[in-house]
Amino acid sequence: MAKTPAWQRKAGQNPAGGLNAKGRASYKAQTGGTLRAPVSAKAAKSSPTKAKARNSFCARSAGQMKKFPDAAKDPNSRLRKARKAWDC
Repeated sequence: MAKTPAWQRKAGQNPAGGLNAKGRASYKAQTGGTLRAPVSAKAAKSSPTKAKARNSFCARSAGQMKKFPDAAKDPNSRLRKARKAWDC
């Protein structure tokens, strides 16, 4: 039986929110897409590219907060943890 990719299991998830390096690597191997590591507001000030990525993520995840109200209310949800890691 094939194991699910790391990005779908705890092995690829960062406890503070989002995916860890192993999870991002397994996502890229399976789908070909690339995911960025979380960018804090402080780090976004040093690079326009990082700032653009952060603004894009925050805008997309704001829509998810509306689409999934239960996750938006739960402080331990993956969505809330990821938004905290990105300083949204």
